[in-house]
Amino acid sequence: MDFTLTDEHRALQQMARDFAEKEIRPISAERDLIPDPRATFDWEIIKKGSDLGLRTLAVPERLGGPGVDRLGQVLVILELARVDGAISKTFSQNWKFTPFLTELANDEQRERFLTPFLENDTFMLASAGTEPDAGSDNRMPPDDPKAGYRTSAVRDGDDWIINGMKHFIANGGVASLYFTLARTDFSVPVNRGTTMLMVPSDTPGFSIGRTHNKIGWRFYQNAELIYENCCVPDANRLLEINEGRGNKRMGIASFNDEELSANALGIAQAAFEHALEHARNRVQGGKPIIEHQAIALKLADMYMRLEAGRSYLFKVVASEKERGSDFETASKQLLKSFATEVVQSVTKNAVEIFGGMGVMRDAPVEKLMRDASIFTHLANDSVQNLKAARKLGQ
Repeated sequence: MDFTLTDEHRALQQMARDFAEKEIRPISAERDLIPDPRATFDWEIIKKGSDLGLRTLAVPERLGGPGVDRLGQVLVILELARVDGAISKTFSQNWKFTPFLTELANDEQRERFLTPFLENDTFMLASAGTEPDAGSDNRMPPDDPKAGYRTSAVRDGDDWIINGMKHFIANGGVASLYFTLARTDFSVPVNRGTTMLMVPSDTPGFSIGRTHNKIGWRFYQNAELIYENCCVPDANRLLEINEGRGNKRMGIASFNDEELSANALGIAQAAFEHALEHARNRVQGGKPIIEHQAIALKLADMYMRLEAGRSYLFKVVASEKERGSDFETASKQLLKSFATEVVQSVTKNAVEIFGGMGVMRDAPVEKLMRDASIFTHLANDSVQNLKAARKLGQ
């Protein structure tokens, strides 16, 4: 596998690093400390990044976008997350679902939704799946019609009437378009009875509930979505009726593993850099603490895990390039679990290297450890590992 970066990749990487240092770093800590979770969000940074193409990075050139490949996207995430993982995720969340518009949508749908996505700096994308009583059941659905999504969509002539609630929805409250998964047949399991409908944020009957107040990644918005007799036309449907989950073409939005892993490794890189600088400059016992074996061993362990994590990430990206974006292997499925272990181990060691200062709000590593804690829910979960184990047993 060839991991060599092209000149275009290196230029993209440098652009992302410059943007992160010049625009994101000055606001990162301040936004994180705002008590109101809705107020942490800043449209100005989104507009500035959008001007550089960061919001629409995954739109192919043939459709008027930058056409950046998966490796380029991973490189951008590593650079942005090194400064602020939450802001990085706000941008990359759009890339995951761009293929719904570019590959699954028809020409008329692209005119209505892809065109404003390209032209409006504040047009964001979100996928509405998780519900209060239906999380893991959607990812490894049992053969039971009672499990999975309960949000319903009922056909009414040329329209669909949606009722229900979603929560933990990424970009919730700031997205302009929500790819909503709703049950259209409750007599069969969720994979055979779910339909995907595109719901614009200004649709009557659609509203935002609570914005979730997380321990980390606080800039990144997660919210409840409320559907009360929310009416959308059948013209907003993607794929066939009842194929919103079971259709293999859904695999085009398979960037989740690499996206989250790159974010975790970017955060871990920042933690290592802060810890290394502190260890070189902090003097205890008459010498810099990096000369103490306990600290030196921690730094060596952090570096080892980072190197292993990056190699694993690039291997999966290279494999995807060879085999297609919808391939699923145990290796790919376990990538997020490994990256989660890396970021949590590295940030924990960074806080310990800072000593008592490490847990203070004005220490740079304190925020990184809180951001790292988010990945326990997002990436290193038993469902993902069980799916990988099933593949190993096939």
